[in-house]
Amino acid sequence: MAEWYEQSFGEDYLLVYKHRDFQGAYQEVQKMISWLKLPQGSSVLDLCCGMGRHSLALADAGYKVTGVDLSGVLLREAHASDPEGRVSWHQGDMREVPLEESFDAVVNLFTSFGYFEEDAEQLRVLKEIYRLLKPGGRFIIDYLNPAYVVAHLVPHSSRADEGSQIEEHRVIEDGFVKKQIAIRSIASVSASHGGAAGQDTTVAGEEPARVYHERVKLYPYEKFRALLEEAGLSVEQVHGSYNEDEYIENASPRMIFVGVRA
Repeated sequence: MAEWYEQSFGEDYLLVYKHRDFQGAYQEVQKMISWLKLPQGSSVLDLCCGMGRHSLALADAGYKVTGVDLSGVLLREAHASDPEGRVSWHQGDMREVPLEESFDAVVNLFTSFGYFEEDAEQLRVLKEIYRLLKPGGRFIIDYLNPAYVVAHLVPHSSRADEGSQIEEHRVIEDGFVKKQIAIRSIASVSASHGGAAGQDTTVAGEEPARVYHERVKLYPYEKFRALLEEAGLSVEQVHGSYNEDEYIENASPRMIFVGVRA
């Protein structure tokens, strides 16, 4: 059976997360540049690059950028946004990146971490970041803040977009934050509401809901730092957001670790 991350980052992901724009990525990259403190021309690996928003912004800032992602669909979108081939795109698993070169910096953004059941698998990712960094190379890992997620979890949300109804259910369970996403055509939703309350009267032959799951392991600050140190990655700064504010456990929306290969 395929893992959730092998199923969820396909065509429907482009619909569910279409609100993530290039302008926001450019603003975030400006902050990252100030944290990395690397000269133009330095090599940067965007690990789990997705559609390539940050990779392209880093390339525009003068860096030599490589993007790696598992999803062929998201890499297709990245290629389409990069007709000049400014970024070197590669498909691969973050636990075993198919590259032998080393980089001045590795960035892993927007909680592209914690996808696996076991700590040992997450540690493999961090050890890959270590391997891919030159001695003294710098890293940024942008991860959610578990305390903030628990306090601000929205159990259910629903919206309509491009003729589809998108329902999202979220729960904290067994040390993970889990999300179920169900996508139905508006026509199917309307038809299913024709019967008695509580009944789904969807007519046979109608399009069923397309259901996806997401799961991220919740690592508190101290546990995450311990994993980084075990992998040989030394933390220099921790930001609570891209506004560069200090990380505060119960108030910051994110934990953005900035550091160096020890």
